Amino acid sequence: MKKLTLMHIGRDSWDRPVYECDGKLYVDVDPLGHLPPNICTKANNEFDGEPNCPVGDDVEFTFVPSRDTW
Repeated sequence: MKKLTLMHIGRDSWDRPVYECDGKLYVDVDPLGHLPPNICTKANNEFDGEPNCPVGDDVEFTFVPSRDTW
């Protein structure tokens, strides 16, 4: 299983939590606390870019300092 450590760096213009790992930006497109993370890459690796490719189900996430949810 692949593991990603996602560092919270803020919220985009749609109020979605944005994370960074190894220079790549990710977004939780459905950040409801009672649902599992739905992580996608950011288009063109831009902070306010659209969600792009979903990260596979075979990835384990560690959120630093914690997962940001609504």
